[in-house]
Amino acid sequence: MAFVSSNDLSTGITVDIDGDLLQVIEFQHVKPGKGSPFVRAKFKNIKTGYTKEFTFRGNEKMTRAHIERRPASFLYAQDDEYTFMDSESYDQHAVTAKEVGDQRKWLKDGMEVMLVLYNDSIIGIELPNFVELVVVETEPGFKGDTATGATKPATVEGGATVLVPLFVEVGTKLMIDTRTGEYMKRV
Repeated sequence: MAFVSSNDLSTGITVDIDGDLLQVIEFQHVKPGKGSPFVRAKFKNIKTGYTKEFTFRGNEKMTRAHIERRPASFLYAQDDEYTFMDSESYDQHAVTAKEVGDQRKWLKDGMEVMLVLYNDSIIGIELPNFVELVVVETEPGFKGDTATGATKPATVEGGATVLVPLFVEVGTKLMIDTRTGEYMKRV
């Protein structure tokens, strides 16, 4: 078991605090005029996505969590299970809907993702930052309706709803940012 000191925290390090896997988002070393130095850190819970803030005394030890990421392809979904194929070993892995979470609305067959593993168990997936999806349902745009910045809702394959410009129609391929759910451009 590896430990990391609060003084050695940096962005991206993952630690295990009270059974929660937390990844450092930001941190700050504070040296007050009086008293001992401390570290204030903001963490993102890898499983739930929630953020937490902690304050540590200088040189406080915590367990470092070794998170492994493996490339995989999304094959199919059946009931509450999503099946992925490891791109290196070609093993198939079933991932529960809970582990996939809200990201399932961006998945499409054949999509390359990263399986996130802790102690050889899959705890989630990471999607690419941008995906190309086809619009399956939206209201028609009206000729001459060219108001600047006007948007309308559109449903893309996978079921996500995205705000798009008025000129976008059913069948249009879009690039979408999976982190924010925003329309980027037509493809």
